[in-house]
Amino acid sequence: MRVLAINPGGTSTKIAAFEGSEELFSRNVQHPQELVNGFPSVVAQGPFRREAILDALREAGLALDGFACVVGRGGLLKRLPGGTYRVSPPMLEDLRAARFGEHPSNLGPILARELADEACAPAYTVDPVSVDEFWDVARISGISELERPSWMHALNQKAVCREIAAQLGGTYADYNFIVAHLGSGVSVAAHTGGRMVDGSGGRSNGPFSPERSGGLPAYPLVNLCYSGKYTHKEMVDLLSVRGGMYDYLGTKDMLEIEARCEAGDERATLVLDAFIYQVACEIARYGAALRGRVDRIIITGGIARSRRVVDGVAGRVGFLAPIAVLPGEKEMESLALGALRVLRGEETAREY
Repeated sequence: MRVLAINPGGTSTKIAAFEGSEELFSRNVQHPQELVNGFPSVVAQGPFRREAILDALREAGLALDGFACVVGRGGLLKRLPGGTYRVSPPMLEDLRAARFGEHPSNLGPILARELADEACAPAYTVDPVSVDEFWDVARISGISELERPSWMHALNQKAVCREIAAQLGGTYADYNFIVAHLGSGVSVAAHTGGRMVDGSGGRSNGPFSPERSGGLPAYPLVNLCYSGKYTHKEMVDLLSVRGGMYDYLGTKDMLEIEARCEAGDERATLVLDAFIYQVACEIARYGAALRGRVDRIIITGGIARSRRVVDGVAGRVGFLAPIAVLPGEKEMESLALGALRVLRGEETAREY
């Protein structure tokens, strides 16, 4: 069965075709920042991104009517349990209205539905970023008006759990895992019984990352917000894209940061050591959530390619469970596999 996977990003659209679980073709189409900025909304970018996808498929000699389904990266939707979802009119309505926020990934299911209609095939999305399977006790923050959010790399988090579970001879639901996704953003989560029951990440909590602030001391943060030094947008940017290592070191490039450490840059060394320290402490936190019964700690994401980071984290949390390292994100493969589980009858597609 042939599957087309689509993953819209800020200035790119990733496309991949799979025959079963084997990748046939992949392309990362880059879009000029000025072109993207010229649209009044994310949804308005749909037609030009759709043409970019069709052009790439034509160049690869792949016809839409040859695909059994089209699957798009899930956007900002209402709270959902994990799984593969059929792209439905209510889902499209929420995404087009940006009811739960605007993000390039909102276009994933929209484009999937449009292309699937042309192919006379079903359209799906898999483990969108709004996956929320938290225990109720994990939601309590300390202020009744604020709730600890589930805002993590659900697609890759769950994909690596399934991969390690298969290596162990079981299924995702059979094991307790702690997953640390380390990339431009960081998320760390506890998984048990096939659910992501607690975790941190995004712009809200957890370790800082190359560009995000992670959790911050609350009272000083309130004072900074009201200091007059920053506008609301500037504060959001500081938390989202100008915080973390970038704020301390002026770069988001991990290779550059490691090179600076190797060259004896004391500040770069301190910041990278602090990152390792925060990731390890966050992993240990979820060891407590799982009452110490942890089958594997899984380190994934682009930064999992850093031996310095992996060894540093493992040195602090190796007492808790064996470490498995799966570098990268495997988003396209994860999308395709989620759709294939439905097409093969291994799972039932969920309804939004």
